[in-house]
Amino acid sequence: MTHPTDTDRQVTWGCYLALVFAVVFFSGLLQSNQWYGVFDFTTLNGSFGQVAYQATTATDGTVEVATTSLRGKGGSGARDGFIFALTLIPTVMFALGMIGVLEHYGALDAARKLLTPLLKPVLGIPGNSGLALIASMQSTDAGAAMTRQLKDEGYLTKRETDVFTMFQFTAGATIVNFFSSGAVLFTLTMSDGSLAVTSSIGLAIGVIFLFKFIGANVFRLYLNITEGKGPQREKTQSYQEEHAS
Repeated sequence: MTHPTDTDRQVTWGCYLALVFAVVFFSGLLQSNQWYGVFDFTTLNGSFGQVAYQATTATDGTVEVATTSLRGKGGSGARDGFIFALTLIPTVMFALGMIGVLEHYGALDAARKLLTPLLKPVLGIPGNSGLALIASMQSTDAGAAMTRQLKDEGYLTKRETDVFTMFQFTAGATIVNFFSSGAVLFTLTMSDGSLAVTSSIGLAIGVIFLFKFIGANVFRLYLNITEGKGPQREKTQSYQEEHAS
């Protein structure tokens, strides 16, 4: 068995096509209930239905039913945590399955060739982690699952995984959380009719992304100071020797 970075697969136009599909699929650009939503990760991942937990009868005889999510209402402790973990399984399995298919068609190889010159100096991570980076913008679960798979398969070293995790941890699922929660602030107005938030949405998104990169590089600097670079190279070399056939 050889380390994934030891043998470079020939990158063909099909690999680039698979990469383009992967970027669009995980980016959320096609998230919709229209027909093109079938090419979007979040749309296909879907959502759980609502569960009825209380029924009341109004004075006019109609029955009113209150609903809640699959996790129920009022849960706590380890049992509620178990149900929460149960809801993550479809997302993680679906994300890993799609990555397996895209990896077969060479998307990771194309990403490594195109994105390594960008991601290596900016974050210190290889280009084949680009898909996990894109997925983490709309789903923390999918991003984490992909990163774990890259680590287990040897595409990422321990140090690279730590730095990449810091990038994902800062403002996780940035796009989804911002536009579902934060963007509404830009529509608020003062009593005189002026906007309560004078900044633009584009500037806010830009600041968030900027500090995601700053946070990852601060942690990267911390690792360089506390651990140095020599031990990591030794670990990587040891990994390659142990998995060489």
